Amino acid sequence: MKTIDTFTSNSDHNAVLVLSTGSFFIGKGIGCLGKTEGELCFNTGITGYQETLTDPSYAEQLITFTFPHIGNVGTNPDDLEAKNVFCKGLIIREDITNPSNFRSHTHLNNWLITNKVIGISNIDTRALTTLIRKEGPKHACITSVEPGQKIDIKSIHSAIKNKGTLEGQELSQLVTCKKTYTWSEHSFQLGQDGYKTLKKSDLHIVAIDYGIKHNILRCLTDSGAKITVVPAATSATEILSYQPDGVFLSNGPGDPHETAKFSTPIIRELLDKHIPIFGICLGNQLLSIAAKLTTQKMTKGHRGANQPVQDLQSKKVQITSQNHGFCVSQTSVPENIEITHISLFDQSIEGIRFKDRPAFSVQFHPESSPGPHESRHLFEEFIKMIIRHKREKKHAKT
Repeated sequence: MKTIDTFTSNSDHNAVLVLSTGSFFIGKGIGCLGKTEGELCFNTGITGYQETLTDPSYAEQLITFTFPHIGNVGTNPDDLEAKNVFCKGLIIREDITNPSNFRSHTHLNNWLITNKVIGISNIDTRALTTLIRKEGPKHACITSVEPGQKIDIKSIHSAIKNKGTLEGQELSQLVTCKKTYTWSEHSFQLGQDGYKTLKKSDLHIVAIDYGIKHNILRCLTDSGAKITVVPAATSATEILSYQPDGVFLSNGPGDPHETAKFSTPIIRELLDKHIPIFGICLGNQLLSIAAKLTTQKMTKGHRGANQPVQDLQSKKVQITSQNHGFCVSQTSVPENIEITHISLFDQSIEGIRFKDRPAFSVQFHPESSPGPHESRHLFEEFIKMIIRHKREKKHAKT
């Protein structure tokens, strides 16, 4: 391992990535100059870097893209998953590729500067990814300076060496909406001028925002429902006051065990009302905890658009998009819970369904944008569940 304590930067080497273990990588700064730190992770997707960077689930994380060419489609205002960038930094192998796509509005580096994202390029991302895979997630720091300035690697390491991972951190409050709002925007289609909006619907879904992605809301709208989005800690009483036909539990960042401390009573009260519930990612973990399962920190996590998942009922395999560093534990599965999906990478739980309640959830992202889209049918299943539940309630009254 290198033993450099300090170095004087130049135009090609003006940034450093330092891990809490003491390992470091010298490279070239991209985006804003400065210092940023967070949990180090890697993403294996070869497309969708703008969607990844704006996914609230990456809050407090430094994202390493394993695909070497980042920037080729530029950036645009239509592919954002949130209004703000919540990740802590970006790590890539090569210089940012110049855009060559008809939808591009802004060069990625200019977009990073506008959104105050600090990053580093020209480092060995294969070696970095291998390190994460072998040793698990680590706290790390990116520092970039003007060429000619000195970078003190030793002092950077001293400042972060005792810092841990996201385990034990509740982060949904950092990314959730501050006020309730409505959503009516459909998915984007090439050739159309802007997003179409839902005009009228007989179905109403309340989405609890733990860090919700815009494309999830678009997929729910595509399914024909009007959407009300509420902050993460909204009480069950207030949620029920909107008279929802169904409730959606969103994705989000952080340790689900910590978020569950305030979300579990809310979710259990909704379950007791037999309201149809659908959860994705963190929503899957929170629904599982409400069902008396447990969660655990993963060694590597699942992040990327190439994750194979098996539906245990149909035995079919779907390639999915995923982003999580925690998973539902397979120990002590209650009798009223059915495991519906598993990961074919590590056999971890990827979906559950209640046997005695109209509620189900998945760990992967059926709304994934730009793809894959093999599990989009889950939104239709949620709508069918809602319609079936409404019909059963109506029959019960007559």
